[in-house]
Amino acid sequence: MSHSNTLTLYTPAGVLLKSQPIKRAAKRLAKLGFEVTIDEAAFDKQQRFGGDDETRLNAIHRVAAAAPSVALATRGGYGLTRLLDRIDWKLLAKSVEQGTRWVGQSDLTALQLGLLTHAKAQSWAGPLGVDFGRSNDEGGVDDVTQDCFTEAMSGLLEAVGFRTEKGFDGLTVRGQLWGGNLCMVNSMLGTKHFPRIKGGVLFLEDINEHPYRVERSLLQLAQAGVLDAQKAIVLGDFGGWRESPLDRGYGLKSAIEAVRAVTKTPILTGLPFGHVDTKVCLPVGAKVDLVVQGRDVLMGWQNDPLLKHEHAHPEEHKDDPAQSH
Repeated sequence: MSHSNTLTLYTPAGVLLKSQPIKRAAKRLAKLGFEVTIDEAAFDKQQRFGGDDETRLNAIHRVAAAAPSVALATRGGYGLTRLLDRIDWKLLAKSVEQGTRWVGQSDLTALQLGLLTHAKAQSWAGPLGVDFGRSNDEGGVDDVTQDCFTEAMSGLLEAVGFRTEKGFDGLTVRGQLWGGNLCMVNSMLGTKHFPRIKGGVLFLEDINEHPYRVERSLLQLAQAGVLDAQKAIVLGDFGGWRESPLDRGYGLKSAIEAVRAVTKTPILTGLPFGHVDTKVCLPVGAKVDLVVQGRDVLMGWQNDPLLKHEHAHPEEHKDDPAQSH
């Protein structure tokens, strides 16, 4: 299976201001054993976008047609919303059947949820190309992020673990994992691209959104019936916001408490995922088992049920790096 380590870096959304980080990422990924290709339009620029809409749409379809084992977006930003009505979901579904793992986060949530809705196909919420492109002066690549990514891409990652708040000991749920960036999830609500998932495990993160905006978005999901329809909600990182003199003690905790008050679904915090250096990989669309013991959460899954040519190797299962806090 020589095909099993090909990786393409492509730019479906925001512009790359500099090419250097992605060239650095390509070298690092090659050292990790991937056969790396940088898409021909990866460094295109049009306003704040990585090329005009046509260019980025063509890049997505070009990557899908080539069906590398990993399709890794260089960065998020904004731009996929413009393309949702025109993406050839059947072509992308075919690439997943051939073994392609579409990986990314942030704006990529739109692509991942579209894939789930239109093709019932699994993808991976995880790092972006820029996560592998940070210079050593900037801290380089996070070890947990890198290990999680390589294990997920080789089919070995079967669980992630993290610590949550008190109060959820003994919780055990099973459901389809879905979600991503909160703003992106909400932007798809009511459209034909939004996955109508019942009994799922919804994970969410965001950046630079003040807690009142996070609360408002979560209440929108609650009022639309989305939160009550899930078995659990798991929150990742919500950093980057600034306190206002108007807050008077109101913060993220207050926001989450307000949302907990209007849904019967348990809302857990602490997932190591979001716009942060340390992030796990999560199989969007996979059935997961979430188990809480004390404050320790373990979320496990069967590997890539849609990739028929691969088999899970439980005997090769490694301890998840994200558990060593």
